[in-house]
Amino acid sequence: MNRREFLHTGTGAVSAMLLLKPRTVFGYQANSAVRHGLLGCGNRGTSVATSFSQNTSAQVVALADLFPDQLAAGRDHFDKVNAGLGRQAIDSKLLFHGPHAFEQLAASPDVDLIQISTPPFFHVQHLETAVASGKHVYCEKPVGIDIRQAHQALEIAKRVKPTQSVDVGFQCRNAPPLAAIAEKIKAGALGKIASVSGNYWAPASTEKTHPGAGADEYRLRNWLWDRALSGDILVEQNIHIIDLCNWLLGAHPQKAHATGGRNILTHFGDCWDNYQVDFTYPGDVHFSFASTQFGDFGVFDAGLVLFGADGMATVPYSGPVHIKGTQAWAWQDSTATAPGSGTFAANGAFSDNLAFADRDKERTFVDSITSGPAHNQIAAGVETALSCMLGRMAGYQKREVTWEDLLAHGETYQLGFKLDQFA
Repeated sequence: MNRREFLHTGTGAVSAMLLLKPRTVFGYQANSAVRHGLLGCGNRGTSVATSFSQNTSAQVVALADLFPDQLAAGRDHFDKVNAGLGRQAIDSKLLFHGPHAFEQLAASPDVDLIQISTPPFFHVQHLETAVASGKHVYCEKPVGIDIRQAHQALEIAKRVKPTQSVDVGFQCRNAPPLAAIAEKIKAGALGKIASVSGNYWAPASTEKTHPGAGADEYRLRNWLWDRALSGDILVEQNIHIIDLCNWLLGAHPQKAHATGGRNILTHFGDCWDNYQVDFTYPGDVHFSFASTQFGDFGVFDAGLVLFGADGMATVPYSGPVHIKGTQAWAWQDSTATAPGSGTFAANGAFSDNLAFADRDKERTFVDSITSGPAHNQIAAGVETALSCMLGRMAGYQKREVTWEDLLAHGETYQLGFKLDQFA
């Protein structure tokens, strides 16, 4: 199967629809622009909002960031993007900076959709404000970095209005090759699944510096290195592979034990640079997951292999997507690429099997806003975030941790400083 065939025969035909329906109870005229406000003008936030602009009817009309320099860079970038699309430049009154920028963005009547691309520690706080304002929300993963935030997010989910759409940034589910093989696996192509193997091997993140930055600002600009701000690499980045496993198995892990540590990295921060986790899913299905994030060897590889009674399925970011066994199948467009041949993208805009993941995710989300039905993906986002926290806790505590242990623990992280200093 290739992408064209999938769009005609699979569920991807629904998720990749380009045409908007006529005006509905959602109140949007067909093909009219959804007014998009970006909260967090960093690398990933800018990349996603640019993709929204280029691939959907959403138009970036507002920006918000803690730091004036990032806000200015965002304005310059999106004024050029808008000009290239024949759209107006961003109005100065819709530029917000400082510790209350997220509240000002949420209060603006000129914004329909808020994209939350701030450091993960703030996701749930910003999600609560955006949902309460009645905006549609695209929230980057993870939905919470500790148990307290996870519970808070589940309460927020109950307050989402029926016509309000909230998506979580698990765009891998929308990548056409991965969505196609997921159909096969969920239809039983592998028979009884016995075990899963997964990995996320990535280079180290790079240092972000700014003239005159104090210790707190340095932490914020280098949030990927900071456990409280990011949730550690298992919760912040490896979450995509763990989410794919949950999705394909239709469940979350019941328990985990793990090893790992900070064996290579010596720079500021307290995030681990490697994990080895064994998750146990219902039916005694074991998921063996390995992660590294250090060095710069020109190597990047991420994906899953599922082993069943009737076959095995390979589900990688790059390389062949296929099933071997009694129901052999392959995504034709991927067969000519070598396993592990992908290039790491710090902004999350991967190529190869994920080339259309962001685009198709965003189109599906905007369609839910303009035409319905509305999405509420908060609970699913929390479930995957908790799955990652389960592995993290097992590693930190050097013992087997059950799902019940995790929820009862009440794990909480503190920022440790006041954001008002950046007013």
